[in-house]
Amino acid sequence: MKNHHWALTALLWAVPTLGAAAEYNTDLNPSPEVAPGFYGKMSSPVTSKFKLSIGGYVKLDYAYNSVNLGPNGVITPISGAIPSRAISGTGPNSATFAGQNQSVFSLKQSRIWFKADGPTLAGAKTGALIEVDFYGDNSAAAESPMPRLRHAYGTVDWPNTQVLFGQYWDMFAPMIASTEDFRTAAPQGAPYGPRVPQIRVTRTVNLDANNLLKFVVALQDPAQTGDNSPAVTGEYGPNVNYAGQIFYINKSLGTAPGYMSLSMNPFSVGLFGLVSKEKAPSNNNHTLDTWGYGLYTFIPIHGSHNGVDRTGTIAFEGQSYAAANLAYSGATSLSVVGTTPPGGTPGTVSNTYDPAGHQSAARNWAFIAQLKYFPTQDLGITGGYGTRYTFDNKDFVGIPNFQRQSQQAWGNVTYDFNAAIRLATEYQNIQTKYGNVNGVAGRNATGVDNTIRLCAYYFF
Repeated sequence: MKNHHWALTALLWAVPTLGAAAEYNTDLNPSPEVAPGFYGKMSSPVTSKFKLSIGGYVKLDYAYNSVNLGPNGVITPISGAIPSRAISGTGPNSATFAGQNQSVFSLKQSRIWFKADGPTLAGAKTGALIEVDFYGDNSAAAESPMPRLRHAYGTVDWPNTQVLFGQYWDMFAPMIASTEDFRTAAPQGAPYGPRVPQIRVTRTVNLDANNLLKFVVALQDPAQTGDNSPAVTGEYGPNVNYAGQIFYINKSLGTAPGYMSLSMNPFSVGLFGLVSKEKAPSNNNHTLDTWGYGLYTFIPIHGSHNGVDRTGTIAFEGQSYAAANLAYSGATSLSVVGTTPPGGTPGTVSNTYDPAGHQSAARNWAFIAQLKYFPTQDLGITGGYGTRYTFDNKDFVGIPNFQRQSQQAWGNVTYDFNAAIRLATEYQNIQTKYGNVNGVAGRNATGVDNTIRLCAYYFF
């Protein structure tokens, strides 16, 4: 009996221990979810119908801006409009904001993603990814941001062909400037930032072991002037955007760090383009054209010897383009020009250049380039310059305070302490040159911002 008593006692002690390891939300004291330590056992198995992985990063931003860029001033404006002391009124590009500076913290650029690897389909791998950040409501207090959908897509991958459907990077202009400001110089020549619903097909053709061609075609959401909003009735609104890219890729030159220094990229050069049309109710239901085309290149000037070690690597990346009616991505400063506002008089300098009040697509051209150098595996240095010009200033006759040019020069330094923690600092000089200032034809002015940025990342 004595032996049985000790066996029963040991079993009763073992049951809670086994239970704590296998289940949660129990009545044990202390509860296994919250003790010991900070929130207790925060690592536990994650299961799904398919293999599921989780990742993302925490990002703390601090920015000092020499002008006031508004409540979202931790990143620069997508419009490219920097406040000018010469512009009257109280708008975001006016002297009111140019006379103020700004010091702001934010965690809204933190992200989390979930990736699933699913079953095969006709010999192809399938998968999906969904990602959010916390810019859902820029007007909310810093401690109450809202999730915002960034990426959400499914993929079907054969050895040389991929079909992607969902929300992914906009197809126009593939360069992403490596600024710590996550605007990535979109209004100064790198308008890649928007994620839009689309379906795209990517096909690679291997010429030999080191050389290949890549073709990408896509249908994507037409986010031009907002004429596809629910409030618009009738047969109006943009058509689907038709977009394409073609690249020549050479692996024999080695690889060098790409965007955020998280990938190692080979030599690439290619063309990209986008085309569409739309009916605009504000343009007497006439059709407006949407288009863009350009050239992109990535060159590992000094490549990695093994495709992993970044030490000593030097990379050049650049692109140039011309575009019309692509303000939603920052590729153009406006969507359309020639609009007569309500109550305006067609043909007057303060309203429109077109006596009939018709619109036409706003046109811009741009170029951007950057150099990235890694003296050591963990230390990265990036510098770049980009600018966006009006295609023809005559297009903007009658439009007050139009942007003749938006330009940015930047430099940043990043250091990876380990696989999780990265610190970065950045300097930006951003200028906007305006025309028809305060409605006076031929009068020009400039808005200038100098930003000093500090960032801390924790990748997980």
